[in-house]
Amino acid sequence: MPISKSRKEELVAEYTEILSQSDGFVVVQTQGLGVSQVQGLRNTVREQNGRYLVAKNTLMRKALQEADWVVPDDLLVGPVAIVFGGDNMPGVSKALLKHMQDEGFEERMQVTGGVMAGEILDAQQVDAVSKLPTLDELRAQLAGLVLSPAQGVVNALHQATGGVVNVLQAYLDKHEDEAEAA
Repeated sequence: MPISKSRKEELVAEYTEILSQSDGFVVVQTQGLGVSQVQGLRNTVREQNGRYLVAKNTLMRKALQEADWVVPDDLLVGPVAIVFGGDNMPGVSKALLKHMQDEGFEERMQVTGGVMAGEILDAQQVDAVSKLPTLDELRAQLAGLVLSPAQGVVNALHQATGGVVNVLQAYLDKHEDEAEAA
């Protein structure tokens, strides 16, 4: 059954909205996955703030153009699913690839490429993105970088004050010994 013009416009608007909230996406060719398998994949992707969506290629192209994204014409061929990265493209890519491997979907699903930072990625580049630190990992690393110098300052101050206290204690002990001797 053909999709009405108004429904097509709604879908393009929905895809454009998702793109505006995403830092990239992965294109996956799928064959023969059951409803429960797709739902499991959706849940895995959602846990990383991503979104799994089966999109009509022509409507996805139109949404990409409207959102001023590059259009990966070579990737949008045949039955494909789009896995949007949300604000965590590395985490979503990592979760997608791990889920495919854990569930044995490699023969029924194939990552064909994606788009990130205005660049069209091939499957190997998507794999490389999946090895980048996730947003949470980057936050932890940044916090470590910020806290590390502060901890160093605290340690230096503690050692310096400890040294001053030791000198003062030695001075007091010396004068106390002199006072007792006199």
